[in-house]
Amino acid sequence: MSRKIIRNGRIVTAIDDYVADILIEDGQIVAIGRNLSVGSDTESIDASGLVVLPGGVDCHTHMDNTFGDSTTCDSFESGTRSAAFGGTTTIVDFAFQRHGVGVLEAIERAQAKGSEGACIDYGFHVIVTSVDQQTLADMQHAIRHEGVSSFKMFMAYPGSVMVDDAAIFQAMRMVGQHGGMIALHAENGTIIELLIKEALEQGHTAPKYHALTRPAIMEGEATHRGIKLAELAQAPVYFVHLSAKEALKHVVEARDMGIPVFAETCPHYLFFDESVYDSEDFDLARYVMSPPLRSKEAQDALWTALRTDDLQLVSTDHCPFCMKEGHLGRVNQKPYGRNDFSKIPNGIPGVETRLTTIHDGG
Repeated sequence: MSRKIIRNGRIVTAIDDYVADILIEDGQIVAIGRNLSVGSDTESIDASGLVVLPGGVDCHTHMDNTFGDSTTCDSFESGTRSAAFGGTTTIVDFAFQRHGVGVLEAIERAQAKGSEGACIDYGFHVIVTSVDQQTLADMQHAIRHEGVSSFKMFMAYPGSVMVDDAAIFQAMRMVGQHGGMIALHAENGTIIELLIKEALEQGHTAPKYHALTRPAIMEGEATHRGIKLAELAQAPVYFVHLSAKEALKHVVEARDMGIPVFAETCPHYLFFDESVYDSEDFDLARYVMSPPLRSKEAQDALWTALRTDDLQLVSTDHCPFCMKEGHLGRVNQKPYGRNDFSKIPNGIPGVETRLTTIHDGG
C-alpha cells in the first residue's frame, strides 16, 4: 500500500479554512485531522505555510484539436501534464462533430485521443456543427448514456462551424428537455466576416486587425440573441469566453429576470487588455484569440461580475499554437497568418497558470 501524509497544510475547501494533516492511501484521502499518527512506512510531506485545496476543474480546453488548417500544439499528454503542474486535476475538452461525422462517432474519437496518455481526469463537450433529426437523437443518447450533457455551438465562423439561429433553437429545446445545456460562442459571424473582407481589401494584414474586425458590440448582439433563443426554448444557456462589457450587460439583465443564463470568462481577459494591439508587429499574433482582448473598462467589469456571481467560472479556453513554424513538428501555426491576419490560428495557452494567476490577481 502506498501511504503519504501531508503535514500542517492550510486546508481550504468550499466551506472550511483550517490547518491540519491529510493522510492518503493508494491515491485516496482516508483521513484529515490534526497531529495524525502514522508509521515509518508513510512518506511525509511538510506543507507548512502552503495552501492545500481541491484540484481545479478547467471546463474549456482544446487539446490536440484541429481548427481549419491548424492543430493545437498540446497533446492530451502534454496538456494534462501542464494542467497537473498548475493544480488542475480535471479538464473538459471537446469532441468535434465534423462534416460527415455523427455526434456519437465524434465522442468515440475524442475518447480515444483522451486515453492516449492523459495525466488527469477529463470529460467532453460536443461541438455541434449541423443539426438534423439524427443529430438531435444522438445528442439525447449522449446525455443519457455517454456522460456528455453539454454541446457547444458557434454563432461565428460562417462556412466552417457556424450554425444558424434555427439550429441553435432546435438544439436548445431538445437538450433542455433532457437535462443538458447548450454552450454558445457568441459573436456575429456574418458581420465579422464582412469586416475582415473589407480590412484585407484595404491592405490591412497585421495581427492587430483581428481585434479591430471583431468589435465588442457584435459579441453583445450575439449574446443577447442567444439569450432570447434560450428563453424561447425554455432552456438554460452557457456563454463561453465572455470578454465584452456589452455581452456581460445582457447576461446580468437576464439573470436578474430569473432566466437560467451562465457564463465564463478567461484569465487573459482579466489580465490583458486591448492596449497590447497598439502595433503593426507580427509578434502580436501571440495575442490573437477569439473574442479578442477588450478595454480596461471591460476588464474591470469582468472582475466585478466574478465577485457578484454574474460570471460563474474562470476557464482558460486553452488553445495553444506555436509562434515558431514547425516547432514540435506542428505546421500552420501562428506564422501561417503572417501576411493575412485572418489565417492566424485563434488561441492562446493557460491551463498551467490559471489557478495561480487567479489566486494572485484576484
